[in-house]
Amino acid sequence: MKILITGVGGPTPRSFAIALKKYSFYKRFELIGTDINPLAMGLYQNELFHKTYLVPSASSPDYWNAIESLIAENQIDMAIILPELEVMEWSRRKATGTLPCKALIPDYSMAELLVDKSKMTEILKDLDIVPPSVTFSRDTLKLHEVFDVLKGNFWVRSTIGTSGLGSLKVEDEASLTNWIQINPNVSQFIASKFLSGRNLACKMLYYNGKLLRTACAERVNYIMAKVAPSGITGNTSFGRLLNEPDLVKEAKRAMDHLFKHTGTEQHGFFTVDFKEDENGKPYITEINVRHVAFTQCFAAGGANFASDTVRLLNEDPEFDLAYKMYEFEKDLIFLRDVDSLPILMKETELLKHSRS
Repeated sequence: MKILITGVGGPTPRSFAIALKKYSFYKRFELIGTDINPLAMGLYQNELFHKTYLVPSASSPDYWNAIESLIAENQIDMAIILPELEVMEWSRRKATGTLPCKALIPDYSMAELLVDKSKMTEILKDLDIVPPSVTFSRDTLKLHEVFDVLKGNFWVRSTIGTSGLGSLKVEDEASLTNWIQINPNVSQFIASKFLSGRNLACKMLYYNGKLLRTACAERVNYIMAKVAPSGITGNTSFGRLLNEPDLVKEAKRAMDHLFKHTGTEQHGFFTVDFKEDENGKPYITEINVRHVAFTQCFAAGGANFASDTVRLLNEDPEFDLAYKMYEFEKDLIFLRDVDSLPILMKETELLKHSRS
């Protein structure tokens, strides 16, 4: 089976590839990778990708010619589109015609809504499922009004983008002013009440109008956290695989509302990020329109969303279409680093090593 995976310079596409190569026993896969950067490491990982291609950016007028040519040349069966900008471009193409091959792509209006955190927050605010928030531009002169609304410490970040772009815990107006100045490429910010509890993720796989698979995890620490003032880089180094049906219910409640609001089909893969307050109540901070970088950790724990996606696109007759929340062994954690496969172990064993 020939599968195109885009954006292989990033950790998420490589994680997806590893989940297929190392943890899936469905079929033999021949993976074809693309990226826009000639220095992208994935372009040269022959152990993962049979062939790789340098392609134009999704915003380039030459993008589709390049993609369609390599799909035809390699007789690609399906595409896994992972960079956010490419997901948007494929969803835009899906809205106006047909895709060049099979791909799990959300409807454009849903994708467009979710990539803008301020719009998503506005739609969900009446459900008491997002934290109190204020959106403002970098040219705002009355920053004190943000403090007047949120009353206390708050979390600020870019309204667009992933990996904690422009994010910082803000405690006073001077630090907010300085932060705006040192992030010149961010035009719109969203400030949200600071939440001190757990950082959670709920992965949700929808296909042709139905929610089929879910699983939950906690992000605890991040790779290279010291390089980011917020301590968040978007790449989890230590996390927990969790069994939290109540979190799934909250994620589903939000997604049902968003699908209804946009009038779109329940279709695509989404990662719903939550942060808990001091009382353990979870609030949604963002919803990604794709897999995230620790996909291979879920696969190692028995929740192989990469394999699920491929089997659905391949119309595998043996795939169970009944809904399933993946459940993990209790106390199961994962450890990740930049150039290594993840390690899964019991957290009690981790503590045991710490005391020795």
